[in-house]
Amino acid sequence: MPSDAIVRRDESRCRNTLRLPALPSAVTCRPHLLGMLPTALASFLREHDVAIRDDEARRVLAHAITRGRDGFPLERPVPKRIEAAIAELVDRRPIEILERATDPADGFVKYLFRLHDGALAEAVRIPLEKKDHFSVCLSSQAGCAMGCLFCATGRMGLERHLEAWEIVAQFVAVRDEAPGRVSGAVFQGQGEPLHNLDRVTQAARILSSPCGGAISGSAITISTVGLVPGILKLASDPPPWRLIVSLTSAVDDKRRRLIPAAGAWRVEDIADAVRAYQRAVGGRVTIAWVLLGGVNHGPDEVEALERLFDGVPLRFNLIDVNDARPDGFRRATDAEREAFRDALQVLGAPVVRRYSGGVARHAACGMLASTKTMS
Repeated sequence: MPSDAIVRRDESRCRNTLRLPALPSAVTCRPHLLGMLPTALASFLREHDVAIRDDEARRVLAHAITRGRDGFPLERPVPKRIEAAIAELVDRRPIEILERATDPADGFVKYLFRLHDGALAEAVRIPLEKKDHFSVCLSSQAGCAMGCLFCATGRMGLERHLEAWEIVAQFVAVRDEAPGRVSGAVFQGQGEPLHNLDRVTQAARILSSPCGGAISGSAITISTVGLVPGILKLASDPPPWRLIVSLTSAVDDKRRRLIPAAGAWRVEDIADAVRAYQRAVGGRVTIAWVLLGGVNHGPDEVEALERLFDGVPLRFNLIDVNDARPDGFRRATDAEREAFRDALQVLGAPVVRRYSGGVARHAACGMLASTKTMS
């Protein structure tokens, strides 16, 4: 099927995703241990008349997150009354791993999780170039409201937001099984992170805290399809982690068809938000570009990019589309990819082709659909 026909067909299927519903996250009666920083845990227990020192709160959380255990006793014990209070007042349930699926070609491992209310989410363990080092691709929502026509998650629709602890629990579960050091986290799994910004930033704070994941802020990446309010919020109070804007098209009417829900903002608005973010944080802003054969690599895209981002330091990550549908989007040919890459040189921006692994296990970009891949 020609690419334009695919866009028209899938556009009609995704019209119900144009609104961004403020869906609830999981409703729990007790705060979860994995969703708190030490100050919050200490304050919560003190509100319930439990005396706890700050260093004791740090030890409890380091035990639960860094060491991957949610029970007691600790190596350096805290008083029994604190253990008892946490057992009574704080939720410590893990998330259930339904499946681990390893791609034998590149070592990417997809995890399928079942959350306590039955919702499903996925994460991916990504091997890095440095031997025995890994990153984890995390989901921020069960499903997604953006409706991207080229993404399996977008075609699912949105079930609900994930709580901060459910995001951290993905990291802990994957990290505990990694045959080496997990030194990075990317919010590029299921969901639009800026649609669930408060919980995502809380999870990122926990992952970057010394008693949490102890990950460098620069090794944490949050991706967005271009939710302008979220980008501007990050610009107003710049976090230590990196932002990637998945633009995919700079031609407004085309982008509105490819990413229906993000069409609430014109590409001009997105470019202005990126400009504000770049001024706030400095350096280059990364633009992710899913290459759709015959759709988004022509001169119209380069001209629009040059006009929209004049003077903004950028870098581009080119990503091959992973569409498993027989009548889905095709990958750009080598000639199409190289021609687009050469044309982007006019912007003076570094351009790299980003490897998207785990295709054989549906763990690659755009393929996470909360389905089992092995019997």
